[in-house]
Parts: sequence; structure tokens; C-alpha cells
Amino acid sequence: MTPSSQHYLVITALGTDRPGIVNTITRHVSSCGCNIEDSRLAMLGEEFTFIMLLSGSWNAITLIESTLPLKGAELDLLIVMKRTVAHDREAMPSTVWVQVEVEDSPHIIERFTALFDEWHMNIAELVSRTQPAQDNLPPQLYIQITAHSPASQNASEIEQAFKDLCTELDAQGTINVVNYQQQDE
Repeated sequence: MTPSSQHYLVITALGTDRPGIVNTITRHVSSCGCNIEDSRLAMLGEEFTFIMLLSGSWNAITLIESTLPLKGAELDLLIVMKRTVAHDREAMPSTVWVQVEVEDSPHIIERFTALFDEWHMNIAELVSRTQPAQDNLPPQLYIQITAHSPASQNASEIEQAFKDLCTELDAQGTINVVNYQQQDE
């Protein structure tokens, strides 16, 4: 199938987790003739959310759009769908990975996302979880962020800004910055 004849659909399924639910959804997607290009699954409380980018012919995408709401109702899932298009990804010469452990409190995640915003970086992935208080220790927040920058960044400056924020918040954090060299062709 040529790229111009490919159609794309983003689907989010949200519901109570139970064995076999993801297999049922992926089997339905496949039976409609769609390909799963990208996906993410997360457990949030007793709920799961499954996000997928599907590709396929116009007929396959139309079929999944018309049948998935019924399948979702059958499985007691909230289904959200949106058509999209493929796009060439902008070159991202810098990638930053951070991990943080800090005492949980409001606005912590916002402070780290604001840091990436200040450096004009696109957050590609953000994972956070809170460990409840135990043994007289307060709840701990664990954060992992992957971000990309469309411009070459000075790694030492980003690292220092991250370390300064960790110091300010009394957080333990690690950062890894990779600057990819663009090769002349």
C-alpha cells in the first residue's frame, strides 16, 4: 500500500482492567484489517488505558470506526477515536532522559515539565507514580521523562538546570543527554 493510500486513526480505550481485554481489542483491530503502528498501555488505579495509532486502507479504518463503538460497549469500555495523518518527524538532534525521586507534593511534575518547556523540548514520554507513605516516610513520587529538542542544545547547560531544580526540590535525579551528530550527505 502506498503511503498516500494509508489512512490513520488514533484510538483510546479506557475501562476496568481484566484478563484478556487487551487481546480482545487487538484481535478486533486485526480482524478489521488495521495495523497497530504505535501503542501505549497504562494502569491507573483499577483502570487501564490503551492508546493506539492504527493504519490501514480507507475501508479498514472505516470498518474499525463503525464496529469499535459496539465492541467497546460490549466490553464496557469508553472508546475515543480521531482520524489523523502520517507526518514526517522533525529531526531531533538532542534527546534527554531523566529520572527523579522526590517527596510527593502538588506541582512537582509541573516544575519538571516547565523545565523542558523553557528549553523548547518536546516531551515524548512522561511516566509518574506515587509510592504511598510507609515506615514513617512520606509518599514518594517517581518520574521518568523522555524529551527531544529540534535544536542542538548545550548538554552541560541543560544538565545544570536539571540539577539546580533537583536541588531546589530536594529531589534525587539523574539526567542523560544525547546530542546526535547530523551527518552531511
